[in-house]
Amino acid sequence: MGEYIISHDVGTSSNKTVLVDTRGNIVATASAPYPLLTPHPNWVEQNPQDYWNAITKTTKEVLEISQISPKDILGIIYTTQAMGIIPIDHQGNVLRPNISWVDGRAEKQAQKIMSKFLGERMFKSIVGTTIMGKDVIPKLLWIKEIEPEIYNTTKFFLDVNGYLKFKSTGIPIMEWSGASSYGFNLKKKDWLKTFFQICGIDTHKLPPLVRSIDQVGGLTKEAAQEMNLLEGTPVFGGCDDVQSAAVGADAIGEGEAHIYLGTSAWVCVSTEKNLKFKNGAAVIQSADPNMNQVVGITEAAGSCIQWIADQFYKHEKADETIDNVYALMDAQVKDIPPGSDYLICTPWMLGERCPVSTTTTRATLFNISLEHTREHMMRAVYEGVSYNISWILENFKKDYGFEVSTLKLIGGGSLDDQWMQILADVTQKPVNTVANPQMAGAIGGAICAAIGLGIYKDFSCTKDLIQIDKHIKPNSKNAKIYNELLSSYKSIYYSLNKSYAQINASRF
Repeated sequence: MGEYIISHDVGTSSNKTVLVDTRGNIVATASAPYPLLTPHPNWVEQNPQDYWNAITKTTKEVLEISQISPKDILGIIYTTQAMGIIPIDHQGNVLRPNISWVDGRAEKQAQKIMSKFLGERMFKSIVGTTIMGKDVIPKLLWIKEIEPEIYNTTKFFLDVNGYLKFKSTGIPIMEWSGASSYGFNLKKKDWLKTFFQICGIDTHKLPPLVRSIDQVGGLTKEAAQEMNLLEGTPVFGGCDDVQSAAVGADAIGEGEAHIYLGTSAWVCVSTEKNLKFKNGAAVIQSADPNMNQVVGITEAAGSCIQWIADQFYKHEKADETIDNVYALMDAQVKDIPPGSDYLICTPWMLGERCPVSTTTTRATLFNISLEHTREHMMRAVYEGVSYNISWILENFKKDYGFEVSTLKLIGGGSLDDQWMQILADVTQKPVNTVANPQMAGAIGGAICAAIGLGIYKDFSCTKDLIQIDKHIKPNSKNAKIYNELLSSYKSIYYSLNKSYAQINASRF
Protein backbone atom coordinates (compact mmCIF):
# COMPACT_ATOMS: atom_id res chain seq x y z
CA MET A 1 0.00 0.00 0.00
CA GLY A 2 1.38 3.40 -1.01
CA GLU A 3 1.19 6.66 0.89
CA TYR A 4 0.44 9.70 -1.23
CA ILE A 5 -0.96 13.22 -0.85
CA ILE A 6 -2.79 15.30 -3.45
CA SER A 7 -1.98 19.00 -3.18
CA HIS A 8 -3.68 21.72 -5.21
CA ASP A 9 -2.04 25.11 -5.82
CA VAL A 10 -4.97 27.31 -6.86
CA GLY A 11 -3.43 30.45 -8.34
CA THR A 12 -4.70 33.52 -10.11
CA SER A 13 -4.75 31.99 -13.58
CA SER A 14 -4.69 28.21 -13.08
CA ASN A 15 -4.71 25.29 -10.67
CA LYS A 16 -1.55 23.18 -10.46
CA THR A 17 -2.06 19.76 -8.91
CA VAL A 18 0.70 17.48 -7.66
CA LEU A 19 0.49 13.93 -6.42
CA VAL A 20 3.47 13.43 -4.12
CA ASP A 21 4.77 10.75 -1.82
CA THR A 22 5.48 11.49 1.83
CA ARG A 23 9.08 12.53 1.00
CA GLY A 24 7.82 15.29 -1.28
CA ASN A 25 8.75 13.44 -4.48
CA ILE A 26 6.46 14.32 -7.36
CA VAL A 27 4.70 11.30 -8.86
CA ALA A 28 2.33 13.11 -11.23
CA THR A 29 1.22 16.65 -12.09
CA ALA A 30 -1.65 18.25 -13.93
CA SER A 31 -2.90 21.79 -14.46
CA ALA A 32 -6.04 23.52 -15.64
CA PRO A 33 -6.53 27.22 -16.46
CA TYR A 34 -9.50 29.46 -15.74
CA PRO A 35 -10.25 33.02 -16.81
CA LEU A 36 -10.13 36.35 -15.06
CA LEU A 37 -13.31 38.40 -15.51
CA THR A 38 -13.10 42.19 -15.78
CA PRO A 39 -16.70 43.46 -15.96
CA HIS A 40 -15.68 47.02 -15.03
CA PRO A 41 -12.40 49.02 -14.93
CA ASN A 42 -10.40 48.00 -11.85
CA TRP A 43 -12.73 45.05 -11.13
CA VAL A 44 -11.29 41.54 -11.28
CA GLU A 45 -13.54 38.55 -10.58
CA GLN A 46 -13.57 34.80 -11.07
CA ASN A 47 -16.27 32.16 -11.12
CA PRO A 48 -15.78 29.87 -8.06
CA GLN A 49 -17.19 26.94 -10.02
CA ASP A 50 -14.23 27.31 -12.38
CA TYR A 51 -11.90 26.57 -9.46
CA TRP A 52 -13.86 23.46 -8.55
CA ASN A 53 -13.98 22.24 -12.14
CA ALA A 54 -10.19 22.61 -12.32
CA ILE A 55 -9.80 20.73 -9.02
CA THR A 56 -11.90 17.75 -10.07
CA LYS A 57 -10.38 17.60 -13.55
CA THR A 58 -6.75 17.64 -12.38
CA THR A 59 -7.38 15.24 -9.50
CA LYS A 60 -8.69 12.64 -11.92
CA GLU A 61 -5.78 13.33 -14.27
CA VAL A 62 -3.01 12.73 -11.69
CA LEU A 63 -4.70 9.52 -10.60
CA GLU A 64 -4.92 8.36 -14.21
CA ILE A 65 -1.32 9.34 -15.02
CA SER A 66 0.11 7.68 -11.92
CA GLN A 67 -2.23 4.69 -11.81
CA ILE A 68 -2.32 5.19 -8.04
CA SER A 69 -5.35 3.65 -6.33
CA PRO A 70 -7.69 6.06 -4.48
CA LYS A 71 -7.23 3.92 -1.36
CA ASP A 72 -3.56 4.95 -1.30
CA ILE A 73 -4.37 8.67 -1.00
CA LEU A 74 -3.73 9.76 2.60
CA GLY A 75 -5.19 13.23 2.22
CA ILE A 76 -5.96 16.25 0.10
CA ILE A 77 -5.00 19.87 0.71
CA TYR A 78 -5.40 23.27 -0.96
CA THR A 79 -3.02 26.20 -1.11
CA THR A 80 -4.68 29.15 -2.79
CA GLN A 81 -4.57 32.76 -3.87
CA ALA A 82 -5.28 35.01 -0.91
CA MET A 83 -7.97 37.60 -0.14
CA GLY A 84 -10.79 36.06 -2.14
CA ILE A 85 -14.36 36.99 -1.21
CA ILE A 86 -16.98 34.33 -1.95
CA PRO A 87 -20.29 34.82 -0.12
CA ILE A 88 -22.47 31.76 0.45
CA ASP A 89 -26.05 31.64 1.75
CA HIS A 90 -27.53 29.35 4.43
CA GLN A 91 -27.98 26.58 1.85
CA GLY A 92 -24.36 26.85 0.70
CA ASN A 93 -25.17 28.54 -2.60
CA VAL A 94 -22.57 30.96 -4.00
CA LEU A 95 -24.15 34.41 -4.24
CA ARG A 96 -21.73 36.22 -6.55
CA PRO A 97 -18.39 35.72 -8.36
CA ASN A 98 -15.24 35.78 -6.27
CA ILE A 99 -13.80 39.28 -5.86
CA SER A 100 -10.13 38.65 -6.61
CA TRP A 101 -7.18 39.90 -4.60
CA VAL A 102 -6.10 42.14 -7.52
CA ASP A 103 -9.51 43.86 -7.66
CA GLY A 104 -9.37 47.50 -6.54
CA ARG A 105 -13.01 48.56 -6.59
CA ALA A 106 -13.38 49.71 -2.97
CA GLU A 107 -11.26 52.86 -2.75
CA LYS A 108 -14.20 54.99 -1.56
CA GLN A 109 -14.97 52.45 1.15
CA ALA A 110 -11.30 52.42 2.20
CA GLN A 111 -11.36 56.19 2.63
CA LYS A 112 -14.61 55.93 4.57
CA ILE A 113 -13.07 53.40 6.96
CA MET A 114 -10.00 55.58 7.56
CA SER A 115 -12.27 58.55 8.28
CA LYS A 116 -13.64 56.61 11.25
CA PHE A 117 -10.10 56.79 12.65
CA LEU A 118 -9.82 60.58 12.04
CA GLY A 119 -8.22 60.19 8.64
CA GLU A 120 -5.43 58.48 6.75
CA ARG A 121 -2.56 59.75 8.90
CA MET A 122 -4.11 58.64 12.18
CA PHE A 123 -5.13 55.29 10.70
CA LYS A 124 -1.55 54.70 9.53
CA SER A 125 -0.14 55.58 12.94
CA ILE A 126 -2.43 52.97 14.57
CA VAL A 127 -2.26 50.12 12.02
CA GLY A 128 1.13 50.79 10.45
CA THR A 129 -0.13 51.27 6.91
CA THR A 130 -3.07 52.79 5.12
CA ILE A 131 -5.97 50.69 3.91
CA MET A 132 -6.79 50.71 0.20
CA GLY A 133 -9.44 49.69 -2.29
CA LYS A 134 -7.72 46.36 -2.87
CA ASP A 135 -8.07 45.26 0.78
CA VAL A 136 -10.72 42.82 1.93
CA ILE A 137 -12.62 44.82 4.55
CA PRO A 138 -13.30 47.77 2.19
CA LYS A 139 -14.58 45.24 -0.37
CA LEU A 140 -16.87 43.68 2.23
CA LEU A 141 -18.19 47.18 2.93
CA TRP A 142 -18.58 47.69 -0.84
CA ILE A 143 -20.81 44.59 -1.00
CA LYS A 144 -22.82 45.88 1.96
CA GLU A 145 -23.36 49.28 0.31
CA ILE A 146 -23.62 48.39 -3.39
CA GLU A 147 -25.06 44.86 -3.21
CA PRO A 148 -27.10 44.93 0.02
CA GLU A 149 -29.32 42.00 -1.01
CA ILE A 150 -26.23 39.78 -1.38
CA TYR A 151 -24.75 41.05 1.89
CA ASN A 152 -27.95 40.42 3.83
CA THR A 153 -28.38 36.94 2.34
CA THR A 154 -24.80 35.93 3.12
CA LYS A 155 -24.32 33.29 5.81
CA PHE A 156 -20.50 33.29 5.54
CA PHE A 157 -17.85 35.07 3.53
CA LEU A 158 -15.30 32.47 2.40
CA ASP A 159 -11.93 32.87 0.75
CA VAL A 160 -10.90 30.60 -2.13
CA ASN A 161 -9.42 28.00 0.22
CA GLY A 162 -12.48 28.09 2.44
CA TYR A 163 -14.76 27.65 -0.56
CA LEU A 164 -12.81 24.61 -1.77
CA LYS A 165 -12.82 23.04 1.69
CA PHE A 166 -16.56 23.69 1.82
CA LYS A 167 -17.08 22.04 -1.57
CA SER A 168 -14.96 19.10 -0.39
CA THR A 169 -16.40 18.56 3.08
CA GLY A 170 -19.60 20.61 3.39
CA ILE A 171 -18.02 22.45 6.35
CA PRO A 172 -17.72 26.29 6.10
CA ILE A 173 -14.43 27.31 7.73
CA MET A 174 -11.39 29.51 7.13
CA GLU A 175 -7.75 28.76 7.89
CA TRP A 176 -5.57 31.11 9.97
CA SER A 177 -3.35 32.36 7.14
CA GLY A 178 -6.38 33.12 4.97
CA ALA A 179 -8.02 34.93 7.87
CA SER A 180 -4.89 37.04 8.34
CA SER A 181 -5.41 38.61 4.92
CA TYR A 182 -8.92 39.63 6.08
CA GLY A 183 -8.31 40.81 9.67
CA PHE A 184 -6.70 38.43 12.17
CA ASN A 185 -5.30 38.87 15.68
CA LEU A 186 -1.90 37.17 15.48
CA LYS A 187 -1.57 36.98 19.27
CA LYS A 188 -5.03 35.65 20.09
CA LYS A 189 -5.37 33.63 16.86
CA ASP A 190 -8.88 34.96 16.28
CA TRP A 191 -10.74 37.43 14.11
CA LEU A 192 -10.14 41.14 14.77
CA LYS A 193 -13.80 41.39 15.70
CA THR A 194 -13.72 44.92 17.10
CA PHE A 195 -12.09 46.25 13.95
CA PHE A 196 -14.66 44.55 11.72
CA GLN A 197 -17.46 46.00 13.87
CA ILE A 198 -16.03 49.54 13.70
CA CYS A 199 -15.89 49.18 9.93
CA GLY A 200 -19.55 48.10 9.86
CA ILE A 201 -19.07 44.40 9.02
CA ASP A 202 -21.18 41.77 10.81
CA THR A 203 -18.71 39.38 12.50
CA HIS A 204 -21.31 36.59 12.48
CA LYS A 205 -20.63 36.35 8.74
CA LEU A 206 -17.02 35.29 9.42
CA PRO A 207 -16.61 31.48 9.55
CA PRO A 208 -14.91 29.39 12.29
CA LEU A 209 -11.13 29.13 12.12
CA VAL A 210 -8.69 26.20 11.75
CA ARG A 211 -4.91 25.72 11.36
CA SER A 212 -3.11 24.70 8.16
CA ILE A 213 -2.23 21.28 9.59
CA ASP A 214 -5.68 20.48 11.01
CA GLN A 215 -7.78 17.72 9.51
CA VAL A 216 -11.04 19.57 8.95
CA GLY A 217 -13.18 16.74 7.62
CA GLY A 218 -13.45 14.11 4.92
CA LEU A 219 -14.58 14.22 1.32
CA THR A 220 -18.33 14.07 0.96
CA LYS A 221 -19.80 11.35 -1.22
CA GLU A 222 -20.52 13.88 -3.98
CA ALA A 223 -17.04 15.45 -3.88
CA ALA A 224 -15.37 12.05 -3.81
CA GLN A 225 -17.32 10.93 -6.87
CA GLU A 226 -16.35 14.07 -8.77
CA MET A 227 -12.67 13.48 -7.96
CA ASN A 228 -12.61 9.70 -8.34
CA LEU A 229 -11.46 9.46 -4.71
CA LEU A 230 -12.87 7.63 -1.70
CA GLU A 231 -15.56 9.18 0.46
CA GLY A 232 -14.04 10.30 3.76
CA THR A 233 -10.54 10.96 2.36
CA PRO A 234 -9.05 13.45 4.88
CA VAL A 235 -9.04 17.14 3.93
CA PHE A 236 -6.61 19.47 5.70
CA GLY A 237 -6.71 23.17 6.52
CA GLY A 238 -4.20 24.23 3.90
CA CYS A 239 -3.05 27.83 3.58
CA ASP A 240 -2.61 30.79 1.29
CA ASP A 241 -0.02 30.70 -1.49
CA VAL A 242 2.59 32.91 0.18
CA GLN A 243 2.64 30.66 3.22
CA SER A 244 2.86 27.38 1.30
CA ALA A 245 5.58 28.88 -0.90
CA ALA A 246 7.68 29.60 2.19
CA VAL A 247 7.39 25.93 3.14
CA GLY A 248 8.22 24.79 -0.39
CA ALA A 249 11.22 27.14 -0.52
CA ASP A 250 12.57 25.96 2.86
CA ALA A 251 12.22 29.51 4.20
CA ILE A 252 10.06 28.81 7.24
CA GLY A 253 12.56 29.52 10.06
CA GLU A 254 13.38 32.77 11.86
CA GLY A 255 14.71 35.41 9.42
CA GLU A 256 14.57 33.09 6.41
CA ALA A 257 13.36 34.71 3.19
CA HIS A 258 12.02 33.64 -0.16
CA ILE A 259 10.92 35.40 -3.33
CA TYR A 260 8.18 34.18 -5.62
CA LEU A 261 8.11 35.17 -9.28
CA GLY A 262 4.96 34.18 -11.10
CA THR A 263 2.02 36.18 -12.45
CA SER A 264 2.60 38.32 -9.38
CA ALA A 265 5.66 38.43 -7.12
CA TRP A 266 6.41 38.76 -3.45
CA VAL A 267 9.20 38.98 -0.92
CA CYS A 268 8.53 37.10 2.32
CA VAL A 269 10.49 36.76 5.58
CA SER A 270 9.49 34.38 8.39
CA THR A 271 9.65 35.52 12.01
CA GLU A 272 8.28 34.71 15.46
CA LYS A 273 7.86 38.43 16.12
CA ASN A 274 4.49 40.16 16.01
CA LEU A 275 5.42 43.19 13.91
CA LYS A 276 3.50 46.13 12.42
CA PHE A 277 2.51 46.74 8.83
CA LYS A 278 4.91 49.22 7.19
CA ASN A 279 5.39 50.66 3.69
CA GLY A 280 2.81 48.33 2.17
CA ALA A 281 4.27 45.21 3.81
CA ALA A 282 1.79 43.01 5.65
CA VAL A 283 2.40 40.86 8.71
CA ILE A 284 0.48 37.61 8.33
CA GLN A 285 0.10 34.18 9.85
CA SER A 286 2.57 31.55 8.66
CA ALA A 287 1.57 28.02 7.66
CA ASP A 288 3.52 27.10 10.79
CA PRO A 289 1.08 27.90 13.63
CA ASN A 290 4.01 29.17 15.74
CA MET A 291 5.36 31.66 13.18
CA ASN A 292 4.40 34.85 11.36
CA GLN A 293 5.57 36.27 8.06
CA VAL A 294 6.28 39.74 6.72
CA VAL A 295 5.35 39.89 3.06
CA GLY A 296 5.59 42.56 0.39
CA ILE A 297 3.49 41.77 -2.68
CA THR A 298 4.19 43.08 -6.18
CA GLU A 299 0.97 42.74 -8.10
CA ALA A 300 2.35 42.38 -11.63
CA ALA A 301 5.55 40.47 -12.43
CA GLY A 302 5.26 37.58 -14.87
CA SER A 303 2.06 39.16 -16.18
CA CYS A 304 4.23 42.06 -17.43
CA ILE A 305 6.45 39.61 -19.32
CA GLN A 306 3.34 38.01 -20.79
CA TRP A 307 2.10 41.46 -21.83
CA ILE A 308 5.37 42.07 -23.71
CA ALA A 309 4.99 38.69 -25.44
CA ASP A 310 1.34 39.32 -26.33
CA GLN A 311 1.87 42.84 -27.64
CA PHE A 312 5.33 42.78 -29.23
CA TYR A 313 5.91 39.13 -30.16
CA LYS A 314 2.63 38.27 -31.89
CA HIS A 315 4.33 37.10 -35.09
CA GLU A 316 6.81 34.93 -33.18
CA LYS A 317 4.01 33.39 -31.11
CA ALA A 318 2.17 32.51 -34.33
CA ASP A 319 5.31 31.07 -35.94
CA GLU A 320 5.10 27.26 -35.71
CA THR A 321 8.89 26.97 -36.08
CA ILE A 322 9.39 28.75 -32.74
CA ASP A 323 8.77 26.26 -29.96
CA ASN A 324 9.05 28.69 -27.03
CA VAL A 325 8.71 32.43 -27.54
CA TYR A 326 9.82 33.07 -23.95
CA ALA A 327 13.12 31.27 -24.58
CA LEU A 328 13.58 33.52 -27.64
CA MET A 329 12.87 36.60 -25.53
CA ASP A 330 15.28 35.37 -22.88
CA ALA A 331 18.07 35.05 -25.45
CA GLN A 332 17.40 38.54 -26.80
CA VAL A 333 17.44 40.10 -23.34
CA LYS A 334 21.06 39.00 -23.03
CA ASP A 335 22.06 41.21 -25.98
CA ILE A 336 20.81 44.42 -24.31
CA PRO A 337 23.24 46.09 -21.88
CA PRO A 338 22.46 46.27 -18.15
CA GLY A 339 20.23 49.28 -17.53
CA SER A 340 18.61 48.98 -20.98
CA ASP A 341 20.43 52.13 -22.13
CA TYR A 342 18.70 54.11 -19.36
CA LEU A 343 15.18 52.98 -20.21
CA ILE A 344 13.17 52.32 -17.03
CA CYS A 345 9.92 50.38 -16.67
CA THR A 346 7.75 50.67 -13.57
CA PRO A 347 5.69 47.44 -13.65
CA TRP A 348 2.60 48.73 -11.85
CA MET A 349 0.05 47.43 -14.37
CA LEU A 350 -2.53 46.81 -11.63
CA GLY A 351 -1.57 49.48 -9.14
CA GLU A 352 0.72 48.31 -6.36
CA ARG A 353 0.87 47.06 -2.78
CA CYS A 354 4.56 47.05 -1.99
CA PRO A 355 6.95 48.84 -1.79
CA VAL A 356 4.29 51.52 -2.32
CA SER A 357 0.54 51.19 -1.74
CA THR A 358 -1.54 52.67 -4.52
CA THR A 359 -4.72 51.84 -6.39
CA THR A 360 -4.39 54.47 -9.10
CA THR A 361 -0.73 54.18 -10.18
CA ARG A 362 -0.05 52.37 -13.45
CA ALA A 363 2.98 51.15 -15.40
CA THR A 364 5.34 53.56 -17.12
CA LEU A 365 8.11 53.28 -19.70
CA PHE A 366 10.34 56.20 -18.82
CA ASN A 367 13.07 57.89 -20.86
CA ILE A 368 12.29 56.35 -24.26
CA SER A 369 14.50 57.57 -27.12
CA LEU A 370 15.10 56.61 -30.76
CA GLU A 371 17.83 54.17 -29.79
CA HIS A 372 15.41 51.95 -27.89
CA THR A 373 13.94 48.80 -29.42
CA ARG A 374 11.34 46.29 -28.30
CA GLU A 375 14.22 44.28 -26.82
CA HIS A 376 15.14 47.29 -24.67
CA MET A 377 11.54 47.48 -23.49
CA MET A 378 11.58 43.80 -22.68
CA ARG A 379 14.78 43.98 -20.62
CA ALA A 380 13.44 47.10 -18.89
CA VAL A 381 10.44 45.07 -17.74
CA TYR A 382 12.70 42.35 -16.27
CA GLU A 383 14.73 45.06 -14.56
CA GLY A 384 11.66 46.96 -13.37
CA VAL A 385 10.31 43.99 -11.43
CA SER A 386 13.80 43.50 -10.00
CA TYR A 387 13.96 47.18 -8.92
CA ASN A 388 10.64 46.71 -7.15
CA ILE A 389 11.95 43.65 -5.29
CA SER A 390 15.17 45.45 -4.39
CA TRP A 391 13.16 48.37 -2.98
CA ILE A 392 11.11 45.97 -0.86
CA LEU A 393 14.30 44.37 0.48
CA GLU A 394 15.65 47.81 1.38
CA ASN A 395 12.45 48.60 3.28
CA PHE A 396 12.56 45.27 5.10
CA LYS A 397 16.07 46.09 6.34
CA LYS A 398 15.11 49.64 7.34
CA ASP A 399 11.73 48.86 8.89
CA TYR A 400 12.31 45.45 10.47
CA GLY A 401 16.06 44.91 10.61
CA PHE A 402 15.92 41.91 8.25
CA GLU A 403 19.30 41.36 6.64
CA VAL A 404 18.64 38.97 3.77
CA SER A 405 21.93 37.54 2.54
CA THR A 406 20.67 35.03 -0.05
CA LEU A 407 17.54 35.10 -2.18
CA LYS A 408 15.63 31.81 -2.44
CA LEU A 409 13.58 31.91 -5.64
CA ILE A 410 10.54 29.88 -6.61
CA GLY A 411 7.80 30.22 -9.24
CA GLY A 412 7.94 30.06 -13.02
CA GLY A 413 10.07 33.20 -13.24
CA SER A 414 12.92 31.41 -11.48
CA LEU A 415 13.32 29.18 -14.56
CA ASP A 416 14.41 32.26 -16.56
CA ASP A 417 18.21 32.32 -16.26
CA GLN A 418 18.58 35.87 -17.58
CA TRP A 419 15.98 37.22 -15.18
CA MET A 420 17.71 35.48 -12.28
CA GLN A 421 21.02 37.09 -13.25
CA ILE A 422 19.36 40.50 -13.53
CA LEU A 423 17.78 40.07 -10.09
CA ALA A 424 21.12 39.03 -8.60
CA ASP A 425 22.83 42.04 -10.20
CA VAL A 426 20.18 44.58 -9.18
CA THR A 427 20.09 43.38 -5.55
CA GLN A 428 23.79 42.37 -5.46
CA LYS A 429 22.75 39.21 -3.62
CA PRO A 430 23.27 35.58 -4.63
CA VAL A 431 20.17 33.80 -5.91
CA ASN A 432 19.29 30.16 -5.20
CA THR A 433 16.52 28.42 -7.11
CA VAL A 434 14.87 25.25 -5.84
CA ALA A 435 14.11 22.11 -7.78
CA ASN A 436 10.61 22.08 -9.34
CA PRO A 437 10.13 25.80 -8.58
CA GLN A 438 6.70 26.00 -10.21
CA MET A 439 5.47 23.27 -7.89
CA ALA A 440 7.01 24.68 -4.71
CA GLY A 441 3.68 25.96 -3.38
CA ALA A 442 1.92 22.66 -3.95
CA ILE A 443 4.80 20.75 -2.37
CA GLY A 444 4.65 23.14 0.59
CA GLY A 445 0.95 22.36 0.93
CA ALA A 446 1.66 18.64 0.84
CA ILE A 447 4.20 19.06 3.65
CA CYS A 448 1.50 20.77 5.76
CA ALA A 449 -0.74 17.75 5.20
CA ALA A 450 2.11 15.36 6.04
CA ILE A 451 2.64 17.16 9.35
CA GLY A 452 -1.10 17.01 9.98
CA LEU A 453 -0.98 13.27 9.35
CA GLY A 454 1.81 12.90 11.92
CA ILE A 455 4.38 11.79 9.32
CA TYR A 456 6.62 14.69 10.37
CA LYS A 457 6.80 16.32 13.79
CA ASP A 458 7.07 19.93 12.63
CA PHE A 459 8.18 22.22 9.79
CA SER A 460 11.90 21.65 10.40
CA CYS A 461 11.45 18.67 8.04
CA THR A 462 11.83 21.08 5.07
CA LYS A 463 15.61 21.08 5.61
CA ASP A 464 15.71 17.47 4.45
CA LEU A 465 12.94 17.61 1.87
CA ILE A 466 13.72 20.76 -0.20
CA GLN A 467 16.72 20.73 -2.58
CA ILE A 468 18.57 23.69 -4.17
CA ASP A 469 18.83 23.47 -7.97
CA LYS A 470 20.88 26.49 -9.16
CA HIS A 471 23.11 29.12 -7.55
CA ILE A 472 23.57 32.47 -9.36
CA LYS A 473 26.25 34.95 -8.23
CA PRO A 474 25.78 38.73 -8.72
CA ASN A 475 28.06 40.56 -11.15
CA SER A 476 29.62 43.40 -9.17
CA LYS A 477 30.42 45.28 -12.41
CA ASN A 478 26.71 46.00 -12.86
CA ALA A 479 26.14 47.39 -9.36
CA LYS A 480 26.84 51.03 -10.28
CA ILE A 481 24.34 51.32 -13.15
CA TYR A 482 21.62 49.50 -11.25
CA ASN A 483 22.05 51.57 -8.08
CA GLU A 484 21.76 54.71 -10.20
CA LEU A 485 18.63 53.53 -12.01
CA LEU A 486 17.00 52.21 -8.83
CA SER A 487 17.24 55.72 -7.42
CA SER A 488 15.58 57.09 -10.57
CA TYR A 489 12.96 54.34 -10.37
CA LYS A 490 11.90 55.57 -6.94
CA SER A 491 11.85 59.18 -8.14
CA ILE A 492 9.44 58.27 -10.94
CA TYR A 493 6.88 57.10 -8.40
CA TYR A 494 7.16 60.17 -6.19
CA SER A 495 7.10 62.53 -9.18
CA LEU A 496 4.11 60.96 -10.95
CA ASN A 497 1.98 59.63 -8.08
CA LYS A 498 -0.28 62.70 -7.97
CA SER A 499 -0.64 62.71 -11.75
CA TYR A 500 -1.72 59.06 -11.71
CA ALA A 501 -4.28 59.84 -9.02
CA GLN A 502 -5.68 62.74 -11.04
CA ILE A 503 -6.05 60.81 -14.28
CA ASN A 504 -7.35 57.57 -12.76
CA ALA A 505 -9.38 58.63 -9.71
CA SER A 506 -12.64 58.96 -11.65
CA ARG A 507 -12.00 55.66 -13.51
CA PHE A 508 -11.57 53.60 -10.36
